[in-house]
Amino acid sequence: MQLETFELERTQSLWENTVEYNLTETGIHPLTLRELLPAPELERLYDIPIGYGQTNGSIELREAVSALYPGADRDNVLVTNGSIEANFIALWTLLEPEDELVVMLPNYMQIWGLGRAFGMKVKPFYLREELGWQPDLDELGKLVTSKTKMIAVCNPNNPTGAVLTDEAMSEIVKLAQGVNAWLYADEIYRGAELKGDETPTFWGRYDKAIVAGGLSKAYALPGLRIGWLVGPDDEISDFWARRDYVSITTAILSNRVATLALQPELRQKILERNRKMLRENLAMLTEWVVEHDPLFKFRPPQAGGMTFLSYEMDMNSTELVTRLRKERSTFIVAGDSFGMDGRVRIGIGSEQDYLQAGLKRIDELLVDITAC
Repeated sequence: MQLETFELERTQSLWENTVEYNLTETGIHPLTLRELLPAPELERLYDIPIGYGQTNGSIELREAVSALYPGADRDNVLVTNGSIEANFIALWTLLEPEDELVVMLPNYMQIWGLGRAFGMKVKPFYLREELGWQPDLDELGKLVTSKTKMIAVCNPNNPTGAVLTDEAMSEIVKLAQGVNAWLYADEIYRGAELKGDETPTFWGRYDKAIVAGGLSKAYALPGLRIGWLVGPDDEISDFWARRDYVSITTAILSNRVATLALQPELRQKILERNRKMLRENLAMLTEWVVEHDPLFKFRPPQAGGMTFLSYEMDMNSTELVTRLRKERSTFIVAGDSFGMDGRVRIGIGSEQDYLQAGLKRIDELLVDITAC
C-alpha cells in the first residue's frame, strides 16, 4: 500500500516546535490538570495502578460519552487514541478497495489520503464560500451514485469553521439513505461554537450514521489523546476487533481524567472557558483583518479554533507560509494543504497575547514583501 504524504500533519510536525509563534493549531490553549480538577480528584489519580485499562474504554467513560448522543448507550461507543485513530479504524473496517467514497472538502485530509491509499474511488464535494461555506446540494446529489458506500463530512468544519445548516444535514442524510451508504461525520469541533449553541449531531438521524468525536479540540485536552466512535452496536464491535491490531487500548489515566471532564457541570465550565477565549480572539483577529483590507478577507467561523483567510497577493500560499516561518519564526498553515491556494489558516485558540504577537510578526513580513 502506498501512502501519499499527509502534508498538513507532516508540515506541522516538522516545524510547530521550532518557531516562536505557532498559530497552526485548531484547538484551544490546553488546560493543565491543576486547572481542570479539584485537589481531591488529583490526589485520587496517584492511587490508580498504571496498567492496561478496558480496551474499548472504561465503562464510566463510555457512559459519559454516550450521554452526549441522544438514544446512545455505552455499547454504542468505542474509545480511541484521538479522533485520528477513530477515522482510521472506521474507514479500514467499513470500506473495501474500489468502493466509492464521497468526501467533503476542504477538510482535515486524513480520510481523503487514507481512502486513496486503500484503493477506494474518492470523490470530493466542496463547501462553497459564496454559499456561506455550505455545500452545493445539487452538485452533491449528482456525485452520489448507487456505487457510493460512504459519505464523509466534517461538521463543524476544519478549516472553514462553518456549521452545516439543518437543510444541508437533512439532504446529506437523504442521499446516504437513498443508496444505503454509510454516513460518517467527524464532529471533533462540536462544542466549540462561538455563539454557544451546540451543533446538532448526525447521530440518530440515520441508522447507518457513525460519528467521531474527542477531547482534543473543543475541550482543550489534546494531550489526553482521547477520541471516540459512536455507532450501531455491531459496527462498534467490529471497530473494537480491528483496534486489537492497532493500539489495543487507550491510557488508563486518560480514561479517568476524560470521564471527569465529561461530567455535565465540569464539561459546561470547560466549554464556557474555551468559547470565551475564541470569541475574544476572533474579535481581535477580525479587527486585524479589517486593518488589512483588501489584502485579507474571511468569513468568520461559527465554530472551532481557526480562521480561513483569503489574500490578494501574487505569492503561493506555501511560499508565504515558508517565508513567515523562516524570516519571522511564526507558523501558519498554507491553503495548499487543503488544495486551496490563495488562502491561509490561522489558529485563534491560543492565549490572546500570544496570538497578538504572532499577528505582529505577520505584519513585519508584509512590510518586507510590499517593500520589494
